[in-house]
Amino acid sequence: MKVSAQTNINSTKEKVWEVITDIENSVNVISGIINIEILNPVGDNLVGLKWKETRKMFGKEAVEVMWVTHSKKYDYYQTRAESHGAIYLSRLNITDKNNGVVTLEMSFEGQAASLPAKIMSGVFGVFMKKSMKKVLEVDLEDIKKSCEAQ
Repeated sequence: MKVSAQTNINSTKEKVWEVITDIENSVNVISGIINIEILNPVGDNLVGLKWKETRKMFGKEAVEVMWVTHSKKYDYYQTRAESHGAIYLSRLNITDKNNGVVTLEMSFEGQAASLPAKIMSGVFGVFMKKSMKKVLEVDLEDIKKSCEAQ
């Protein structure tokens, strides 16, 4: 399952980058996040940053351990999580549109790695795709508000 969403933000790439890479503070930016616990802090290069994220998902609390696998400052970073027999990849990509506007795109891909996960993916795939797109859209709107308020 792959899903993505994007929004235009009246801000600079640097400001958007500052907001989206402040993982520890994302609990104050993204309304769906309940708690963040940094497990492996890193320096300026985000690769290797690892955290435990608690979110409200589908009416329940969900906890995932995530880490940054790829990053290019002011352009994008990609995360990975492994849970419930699946591999989850997320990416945030910033594109400068000039005139003080940038596009922030958020993508999510879930890959079933175990037989039970493959069965669940087949049964609930369409529902999950629509729900995940809504989660991405809400996250993007929260990030946009935070960037434009500063």
